[in-house]
Amino acid sequence: MRLLLLAPPGAGKGTQGERLAAWSGAEHIAAGDLLRAEARAGGRLGREIAAYQARGDLVPDQTVLDVLTPPVTGAAARGGYILDGFPRTLPQAIAAAELAARLGVTLDAAVYLYAPEEVLTQRLLDRASQGGRADDVADVIQHRLQVYAETTGPLVPYYTERGILVAVDADQSPDSVTADIQARLSGLPRTA
Repeated sequence: MRLLLLAPPGAGKGTQGERLAAWSGAEHIAAGDLLRAEARAGGRLGREIAAYQARGDLVPDQTVLDVLTPPVTGAAARGGYILDGFPRTLPQAIAAAELAARLGVTLDAAVYLYAPEEVLTQRLLDRASQGGRADDVADVIQHRLQVYAETTGPLVPYYTERGILVAVDADQSPDSVTADIQARLSGLPRTA
């Protein structure tokens, strides 16, 4: 199975990615985790990524593609992937679709998790109070949600037009979200 998880910050991409990986046998690849690991590793690329993340801005497309292409193509060769947090922009989506078509590993579905902004904000603030990430502070959260709406929001109609969008209400318990996703994906052919 080859899936993309599309959701604003705080909607539960990480949780659902792990659950769907266990359910489908595909590899969960969290773009944010890979970018944060690169930032922690230092070096020129790591410092550049860290600066974008500290402001709550998106890392440039080519940088993201350079970091993610090896793990995604490796997972596809091993039977499937659940890509969490990429693509974030329409140009990334188009470039990723072109690459996937060339490699014969196109998406089976794009799962869109949605929830009201106030729910997302509270989830991120709760995560911060439990030792969350450096960008889980109120002003950066609001900026991240705005950046998401402006840059990632256009992916919803893009994947809808391609006929592969699966929209799921994330303003419910994690178990209910997982059950909804599984029910909606159960008719898809599994490539894994």
